[in-house]
Amino acid sequence: MPPRIPNSKFLILNCLLAGAILVTGCGRKGPPLPPFVRTPVAPGDLSAARRGDSVDLKFVVPGSNTDQTRPANIERIDIYALTSTARLTDLELITRGERIASVDVKAPRDPNRTIDPDEPASDLQPLVGKGLEQGAAADVFEELNLAAPRSHAAADSNRPRDGRPLTGLSCQVPTRTYLAVGISTQGRRGQVSRQASVPLVAAPAALSQPSLKYDESGVTVAWQPADAPPAAEPAGELLVSRPIGCSSPAVGYHVYEVAMTPPQPETRLTEQPLAAPPFVDPRIAWGAERCYTVRTVHSIGPLSVESEPAPPACETLTDTFPPAPPKGLVAVASEGAINLIWDASTEKDVAGYLVLRAPASTRQFSPVTEEPVHDTTFTDKVQPGVPFVYTILAVDTNGNRSAPSGESPPESAR
Repeated sequence: MPPRIPNSKFLILNCLLAGAILVTGCGRKGPPLPPFVRTPVAPGDLSAARRGDSVDLKFVVPGSNTDQTRPANIERIDIYALTSTARLTDLELITRGERIASVDVKAPRDPNRTIDPDEPASDLQPLVGKGLEQGAAADVFEELNLAAPRSHAAADSNRPRDGRPLTGLSCQVPTRTYLAVGISTQGRRGQVSRQASVPLVAAPAALSQPSLKYDESGVTVAWQPADAPPAAEPAGELLVSRPIGCSSPAVGYHVYEVAMTPPQPETRLTEQPLAAPPFVDPRIAWGAERCYTVRTVHSIGPLSVESEPAPPACETLTDTFPPAPPKGLVAVASEGAINLIWDASTEKDVAGYLVLRAPASTRQFSPVTEEPVHDTTFTDKVQPGVPFVYTILAVDTNGNRSAPSGESPPESAR
């Protein structure tokens, strides 16, 4: 039986269906997608510390992008600030705040040449520009003008916005809030930092010069405590009154080491404000000059403001402290000699020991060793039959001599 030839209409229909399937599988060609633009992560660890009328802002320059690639596509960091008595959103800070500083950052020559987090830093392309290195710590200062009127952009949480009368007073103080954001080489904002705030209240008065004293265990810094601060005044344009319930700021102290070479930077030595003096710095390095200052701290809730620094007090640390007398001296007679043994001194700077001998009859001691010996044993060859007593002095690396040890019992060589 000859093969059956399909109907031509069915052939045409099958071809059309196959073509439709092919066209559907290929999809439609749309408009070109925009290029992917990398933006930097947020500046890290933003903090604000107010000292006197100056605010010290610290942060870390971003070193990566939001997709975790490196280097960061960044050319500068903008710092915004806004004064208010209300809680602020990040958008309010940027749109209504003042840009107080821009910090240049070294940027990638080609933002699209990046490496993944698990790739070595040696694969990074060199950065260009004269700004800060990516990942570096940055420091920005703002000088406050507290005599100027508050900005009209500041929000006043004490004033009702619906025409109702005030029903109570708030002791909330105005604050200056800061935020940092990285700007890409295309001018786009990256992620914003956390906020940092300082109170806009009068700074405490500076203290008088602290006093210093030291020994082998540390430098003791003491100062005259400050007077108690007055209670906080209510914020907002209110009638003169004395609000009930406004507590006084908590008083504390921060101690700083001051470098006496320009520009005299300060290094804070206290992690938390001290409630009262003194402060002991355990770092002892003989021959070093140490200078200290103290600032009063007024804490208002989580915020604080410090005074201007007290005049610095300085000391050159000189070792004038002798070691403790050696202990455990024992004398044992032998043929033609007396053998001595004693306990080692515990001070780290002991350089050796001097041995002194005296006839038992006179107790007039004279040195047996002209130079310090390093061991804690010594053999003294003496005339047999003559009783002697001994004592030991410890000597440190600066030549300070201890008081004599206890005397050994009289012994005679055989």
